[in-house]
Amino acid sequence: MKFYNREEELAVLDKLILKSKKQAQMTMVVGRRRIGKTSLLRKASDNQESIYLFVAKKSEPLLCKEFVEIIQTTLGVTAYGEISQFKSVFAWLMELSKERNFMLIIDEFQEFYQINPSVFNDMQNIWDTNKAQSKINLILCGSVYSLMTKIYENAKEPLFARATAKMHIKPFQVSVLKEILADNTPSFTPKNLLAFYALTGGAAKYVETFVLAEAFTLESMLEEVFKTSSLLLEEGKNVLIEEFGKDYSTYFSILSLIASSKTSRPEIESILDVSAGVYLDKLEKDFGIIKKIRPILSKPSSRKIKYKIEDNFISFWFRFIYKYRSAVEIENYQLVKEIILRDYPIFVGPILEKYFIEKLKATNSFTEIGCYWSKDNQDEIDIVAINEIEKTVTFAEVKLNKQKISIPILEMKSKFILSQLPNYTPTYLALSLEDL
Repeated sequence: MKFYNREEELAVLDKLILKSKKQAQMTMVVGRRRIGKTSLLRKASDNQESIYLFVAKKSEPLLCKEFVEIIQTTLGVTAYGEISQFKSVFAWLMELSKERNFMLIIDEFQEFYQINPSVFNDMQNIWDTNKAQSKINLILCGSVYSLMTKIYENAKEPLFARATAKMHIKPFQVSVLKEILADNTPSFTPKNLLAFYALTGGAAKYVETFVLAEAFTLESMLEEVFKTSSLLLEEGKNVLIEEFGKDYSTYFSILSLIASSKTSRPEIESILDVSAGVYLDKLEKDFGIIKKIRPILSKPSSRKIKYKIEDNFISFWFRFIYKYRSAVEIENYQLVKEIILRDYPIFVGPILEKYFIEKLKATNSFTEIGCYWSKDNQDEIDIVAINEIEKTVTFAEVKLNKQKISIPILEMKSKFILSQLPNYTPTYLALSLEDL
């Protein structure tokens, strides 16, 4: 698949290349697995001599042997003596960078926590001692959000405040998914686009998986997901177990409930019979997997809170693959596919709302965008978008079928919000598949 988008990220990386010619740079790049970090960095490295080191789950001596071979081949230098500690590898590279400018990418950097945690302290000492004379463009890349954040943002950690730049790689936006579909299946329909968005969430690896398989309809994408050799069947585990550690089963249970529309803390606790507060807080603040939502215009202290999973594919995985894992384990894929097709309209409803929220955000026409629900959940409004400058407010109802939307009912539901926004001019929208 060809390289798409990332113009802004590449521009930032190009500026770092220029800066590194005069002064050492240390950049933290974070983003969940499959998001396209490595492809982005390899693309950027086309513009600078570069070394790519992947921190695999190996012993430190084995890693160092591999790293030394890569460095010797890439830079045309010779290492003398046996190097079995990463601090020696890094010190050598910092010394080389005093004479030549190059990019050093260390991928899955957080793995050193398992291999040898003293690496971070060693790197801090070597960096602080040599950075003034160095011209290295050091990029430390990781996919375990909680650990990468700890490395750079915890004041007790050795590399705290050492990064000169930070980048958080996000999924492809909807406009990019449209471009990809247009390039590969020009006759795609709104249903195809919604399914593509719902099952990939814009994660580059999932997009590539479906593009290479030429799977652009919901049915063909499900065939790809439920192939015996599919990487997607175990993906939730592969992406998240390392993040969660030994408590992963509780986190998985909570995420499965949220994916199945049990989105409030009382609902979750009543089903699991555990206090979920600490877990929900970590899922939001430490792992960045869920988002806390309050009704628009409510106070920050409001206890009217719902939770949603940020990543579309992770939501799909917990809603269907994890929930029906017994059927998946005995390879009764046909049954699970039938369940998905049955429940798909309900599952995809919130994702369609998310699609239109992203679309409205991209217009840069609003100061605040959110949703609204009353205390008894009777007056739910899918999208409320406020423009404080022009004194306008847009209310939108979102459904797959536009014929099921009633603007008069939407007007009735909006009365409370309008009472909080005197002199604002309202607009009412009925948004559906045909508006994609």
